[in-house]
Amino acid sequence: MSDDSTGMAARLGIKPGMVVQELGWDDDADEDLRDAVIDLSGSEMVDEDTDEVADVVLLWWREDDGDLVDALVDAIASLADEGVVWLLVPKSGRPGHVEPGDVTEAAPTAGLSQTSSISAAKDWSGIRLVTPKAARTRR
Repeated sequence: MSDDSTGMAARLGIKPGMVVQELGWDDDADEDLRDAVIDLSGSEMVDEDTDEVADVVLLWWREDDGDLVDALVDAIASLADEGVVWLLVPKSGRPGHVEPGDVTEAAPTAGLSQTSSISAAKDWSGIRLVTPKAARTRR
């Protein structure tokens, strides 16, 4: 694993002791980034069947994966109040690329706000989504 990958996991806000939930994994997911997240958090990522509250959700998503709103709603089901969803989508020109407008449309419908985007890995962009503060205080 490269220092680049460790740096990417840190840019995702991963810290030791965090519970990271991974959704939408497939053979095309970036293994270096996954390994870096596990190394930095200090434990394996949990899947959709977990009872734990997740600090961060990594959602790997491709154009043909179905309904993005449904996936985002599922992603926040076990998310901590101050938690973050990282929507990981193939970069432009890669198979499965998701148009930015699709995310801009789906996120608010699922109750999330888009805060930033980064290059998460060689073939993947990361879009940081959070629940709006007003919604967190009402829950």
